Order: sequence, then C-alpha cells, then structure tokens
Amino acid sequence: EGDLRREKAMDIKRLMDLGCYRGLRHRRGLPCRGQRTKTNARTRKGPKKPIKR
Repeated sequence: EGDLRREKAMDIKRLMDLGCYRGLRHRRGLPCRGQRTKTNARTRKGPKKPIKR
C-alpha cells in the first residue's frame, strides 16, 4: 500500500521537475485535466480567499 502512494508521489514530482504543463498545474494546486477554473475548481484550489481592499 505504501509503495503505491510513493510511486504516485514520484510520478507527480517527476512532472513538476520536468516543468511540463501538468507539472505546473500540480505546483499551483490547480486542476490539470482541462477543467474550467474561472468559476469552479474549489476542491483543488481550497477555500475562498477574502478580497483585500
């Protein structure tokens, strides 16, 4: 079970190190499979941040 988690983390780290589109999306914590982010993607982004004035 731990092996699979480690392997998955290594795959994501590899994408991040390559600097490819998917890796950049992982770095920023945004969806990397083409979903819209203007209105949705709250799960991936986390809770809303207040607007600073």
